[in-house]
Amino acid sequence: MGFKKLSLFSPKYLMPSCLKPKKLLKGSSSSSSSSSSNGIQTSKKISLRRISSFSDMSVRSSLSVISDLSNSCIGSNLQIFTFNELKELTQCFIKSNYLGEGGFGPVFKGFIGENFKPGLKSQQVAVKILDLDGSQGHREWLAEVFFLGQLRHPNLVNLIGYCLEDEQRLLVYEYMEGGNLEDVLFKGCYVSNLTWLQRMKIALGSAKGLAFLHETEKPIIFRDFKASNILLDSDYNPKLSDFGLAINGIDEDDMHATTRIMGTEGYAAPEYVMTGHLSTMSDVFSFGVFLLELLTGRRAIDNSRPSREQNLVAWGRHLLKDYHKLEKIIDPRLEGQYSNEGSKKLAALAHQCLSHHPKCRPSMSSVVKDLEAILKMKEFLIEPFVYIVPSEDIKELEKPANRDQKGRSYRLKLLSSRSRSRSGAVHSDTTFVENR
Repeated sequence: MGFKKLSLFSPKYLMPSCLKPKKLLKGSSSSSSSSSSNGIQTSKKISLRRISSFSDMSVRSSLSVISDLSNSCIGSNLQIFTFNELKELTQCFIKSNYLGEGGFGPVFKGFIGENFKPGLKSQQVAVKILDLDGSQGHREWLAEVFFLGQLRHPNLVNLIGYCLEDEQRLLVYEYMEGGNLEDVLFKGCYVSNLTWLQRMKIALGSAKGLAFLHETEKPIIFRDFKASNILLDSDYNPKLSDFGLAINGIDEDDMHATTRIMGTEGYAAPEYVMTGHLSTMSDVFSFGVFLLELLTGRRAIDNSRPSREQNLVAWGRHLLKDYHKLEKIIDPRLEGQYSNEGSKKLAALAHQCLSHHPKCRPSMSSVVKDLEAILKMKEFLIEPFVYIVPSEDIKELEKPANRDQKGRSYRLKLLSSRSRSRSGAVHSDTTFVENR
């Protein structure tokens, strides 16, 4: 498999000055483990130098770059791989190990065996290759290394290491068996669709990940929160991935202005799209879009739908306030298997997150508390209806004369008038099966 060369890679290759080990050590400090008031676990108080963008660069050669990364506090958590090692892990990036591709580039499955590298346990991994013709570049690669190299949280994907060799830029992550949420929610088969409780579990874990980012000493704005950037393990535990567009914010109540609008259509907050103003509340809006996707089973942008329904927020936001209409927009694949009260609470929370006014949106720590309460609402008031159909009535029910506008009422009346001793059990109110 061939890889394109990085045209910007040269002795003048640019690297964030924040990666200089001396500067990092000079201002670094440690603190004991702590937990925030809302119960979100933090392994330690994170102190990140503020980076509004990766335009703050210093001239570095390739060897200096590798030295800086390996000696800094960032690199201390990460393994440095050679390109040949990653070829070995992925069997030369064989097609059968191909997992998919995003804006960053293609991703391949790999396996680290025992004694492959000191300090590494035997495990499956995902290897992401920077595609220079993609929508992201070397600055996004650096952002990914910078943030995930320092941050550790149960709901953030674990970056194991990286490869920065000659022209190659690769990242090595823990392997997530469940894939990304976009594929599971929108591309999965009907039978294996996510249940209500699984959706709420994913929503809560994702909210905890965002809340953790927003509560660092210098809040981190994820900037590209969406279903495809949520990875799932085999138990549907979610982890946020793809930090290439993440930046440090200023203060929780302040906004960061940028002239380069980044993100994904349908998820970006209106104030960011219109003015370039960015804050943690921009992530909250994106999270509201995500909640609406979980609730309705619809994509944020779906050009296959009628024009008025293509933009999910434009179509569905006002419906969240009307509980009488709410049942009509809930994902039909749930088949009524959801908490009636929980769905109302979720709709209200999504509507609040989608406020056009940033200061009217809740903080992510507040969202976490609301979702924890919703997850506890496990009553399912709407259950599948199971009919007991007498065998001799099946033929009568299938007669054209009995398939009129009153079909459902007629069937119920007929079924209630027959003995159940000669019957066959039937699931749903439209399918009739005879015992033979």
